[in-house]
Amino acid sequence: MMHASSSAGAPSHKHAAGFPWHHVIGFALSIILTFLALWMVQAHVARASGLLALILVLAALQIGIQLFFFMHVTESPGPKYHVIALSLGIIFTFAVVGGAVWIMTFGGTLAY
Repeated sequence: MMHASSSAGAPSHKHAAGFPWHHVIGFALSIILTFLALWMVQAHVARASGLLALILVLAALQIGIQLFFFMHVTESPGPKYHVIALSLGIIFTFAVVGGAVWIMTFGGTLAY
């Protein structure tokens, strides 16, 4: 008879015994990037198009911080299939967004 506390077949997770500095650093970096974006908008550090580009760069950095500090993208012991799938998803996202911007910029006046 198996007990309910048996861990047969359960995935093993490594937990650090100390303070979670990794998470604190990730959280601090996320807060810093958020307040930096807020400051840039309120201080009008650039024109609208330049400000948009700067905020998009900060957003990309924020995504990276979230993935590596909180979602532990590179910490699995097995093959890195999830990293490949995530990379492919990012490529598809940029292709769709880039295509939509291209169409809205250059092809919106012609009726076919």
